[in-house]
Amino acid sequence: MRTTDPASSNAGGRPDPDGRGPAFAAPARVPLPDASGPREATTRLIAHGCWYPSADPAGAEVAFICDRGGVPQLWVGPVDGDAPRLLDDGPDPVREVSWSPDGRWIAYTTAPGGGEQKRVLCVRPDGSDRHILAGAEPGSSAHLGCWAHDGSAIAVTVAVPTEPAPDAAAELAHALVGAGLGRAVDRLFEHGQGPMGDAVLLDAVRLDMAPPADHGLALPSAPTDHEPGIASPHVTVETLTLGTLGDGRTAPAAGFGDGLSAYLIDPDGVTAPVLLATEKDAATLRVCDLSRDGTLALLRRGPRGRREAVVLRTTDHVTTCVTPVADGDPWIGAFSPGADTLWLRSDAYREFAVLLAAELDPEGQPLGWSVGASRDDSDLELLRCAHDGSAAVLAWNVRGTSEVEIFDVAQPGATTGTRETPPGRSRPLLELPHEVVTRVADAGPGRLVLALSGSQRRPGIWWLPEGVTAVRTPWSSADEDAVPPGRPPVRPVHRRLTARDGTPLSGWYYRAPGRDAGEPAPCVIYLHGGPEDQERPVLEPLYHEILGRGVDVFAPDVRGSSGYGRSFVDSDLGEGRFAAIDDVADCAAHAVLSGSADPSRLAVMGRSYGGYLTFASLVWHPELFRTGVAVCGMSDFATFFQGTEPWIAQSAAHKYGHPERDRELLRRLSPMSRIDALRAPLLAVHGEHDTNVPPGESEQFVRAARERGLNAELLTLRDEGHDFLRADNRRLFRRAAADWLQRHLTG
Repeated sequence: MRTTDPASSNAGGRPDPDGRGPAFAAPARVPLPDASGPREATTRLIAHGCWYPSADPAGAEVAFICDRGGVPQLWVGPVDGDAPRLLDDGPDPVREVSWSPDGRWIAYTTAPGGGEQKRVLCVRPDGSDRHILAGAEPGSSAHLGCWAHDGSAIAVTVAVPTEPAPDAAAELAHALVGAGLGRAVDRLFEHGQGPMGDAVLLDAVRLDMAPPADHGLALPSAPTDHEPGIASPHVTVETLTLGTLGDGRTAPAAGFGDGLSAYLIDPDGVTAPVLLATEKDAATLRVCDLSRDGTLALLRRGPRGRREAVVLRTTDHVTTCVTPVADGDPWIGAFSPGADTLWLRSDAYREFAVLLAAELDPEGQPLGWSVGASRDDSDLELLRCAHDGSAAVLAWNVRGTSEVEIFDVAQPGATTGTRETPPGRSRPLLELPHEVVTRVADAGPGRLVLALSGSQRRPGIWWLPEGVTAVRTPWSSADEDAVPPGRPPVRPVHRRLTARDGTPLSGWYYRAPGRDAGEPAPCVIYLHGGPEDQERPVLEPLYHEILGRGVDVFAPDVRGSSGYGRSFVDSDLGEGRFAAIDDVADCAAHAVLSGSADPSRLAVMGRSYGGYLTFASLVWHPELFRTGVAVCGMSDFATFFQGTEPWIAQSAAHKYGHPERDRELLRRLSPMSRIDALRAPLLAVHGEHDTNVPPGESEQFVRAARERGLNAELLTLRDEGHDFLRADNRRLFRRAAADWLQRHLTG
């Protein structure tokens, strides 16, 4: 472990005198003008969505993201009143929201230009004192962590290029303004406090996997047939250098990736930032919770498919616990109020994620592990612990739909941390008005707010007073406003099938209205991104547009998708990706053999990784599809790794293959390597600011198709990144894609 001073004169990224590597400046605090808007957006969408709620301490008001003005923006509204107000009318889409526990601040992230780089901002609930906390520096990006439990500081992770340009680094160093940590973790300042604009250095632990000397960490062990619970042996666990993992699997080698630094920042700007941890060439680093006294921090790190929970003792920066946790929602767990229990959403040594509990000693070392709640065939996908520690809300993914239960935590002394004594009990399932829960938040003692989506509605926020059925907040779209009048949403049917190698697959089939059940129809196979995403039965305006053109939609989960266990998620690794491409053809065959789809009028379409599968399906199975629509897809893994964000490359290398060690495999998997097999016309769509999958991936495929005399078009959406977030662009995309499919499948 080593110390890095981000406020030192070495902020420009030059090597330290002792050769330990570059250091970076603390994030700059940048005041901004008041940007609160009218109670109603200038251009209001009736069929708008509301999501990502965060309630004030009393549960009277909720901060949330809403696109009623045409772009996702920060709004605040009473849970039981129809008077929402706009807090930031800026053009940059809002991505995350977090209300401070003391009620004084609302922190949120924005994506400038709709791209992948983000900023963390703070604003008062009345819209005043808006300022950037982190991410204003050239080339940097920032995302939210947790608040200190008294609201005096917020954790923020800042990503900076591993080798910043000298001019950018100099500007970053000179841009420092005061920011820092306040009351909740005063004991951290026993090591000293820097001046305004400097980071307070607390021997910040490096989490870039430098091996410690004989450091024993308590980890849960694999369950056995005779012992289904989790034992707690003390084993020596290496925190390995990048390039290898403890079980012999390969991870990306150092050399590409961002440097990530986690800070505690005072939103009032009174004291200087405190640097908690740094990780070089990193995929992710997020501070998920702090103990009430600030002596323990829960961090989430690691690439896709290999996430870890790390417990860091902040007083001496000793790592006391490292254990695998599940992908998906980044908020992986929390400490109990006394920090004697750690709750985690973990799939360590299991097919499906469970509620895992670790009993902690006063130094943060695990004494024992137990499973609080689990299901044989369902993932725990959301975990929200009550502020008072009395209960946790568990959302289970059951074949794509959500089931929610309240888990009552046993009182101190009631649990032993052994397999025989579970650490709590579950109350009956909550009755949900719609199929999928996307977020759970406290709304005062005994009350919750839920973000819900469903096949018949736009995303909305529902309030659950204690002992009362869920109530839709008045400012969320009414169900009858989900789509324009005259054509209600189609409720999908769940389909199961078997791939050619015997792997079970499934998906959701949407039948275009007005067509007889036995009549074969034109059909598009739609492929989600990830590949770890999962197709869920929620209203998708794109599907609604396509169905209105008389084209069916079959949206399957091919291998690599989440929701079906870790083995299924990992089944597309390495050579397994060729089988995932064949899954697309097998799903098309199922649609035909079931009598639903016309074999002569099939199309393939997908976004992100689904865009890659679209390119791949058109060149691996050119005889099968009449056309394709690829959205933000990779066409060549070599150029993708060269052009994507460093932290994305670091994480993607585990999933797709290392760009150097697996170069030949990646070449064979790249659709550009088989471009001569392309026969079908193609529409490619991309956001101009996409730095996840750069626009060049679509451009080179379209250019190569045209050079071979094929009909290929490229639609570039202005002011968009990897996700299309602006209402006018989303509408343009939907209509262009539906027009293309209608012309090639029904014309």
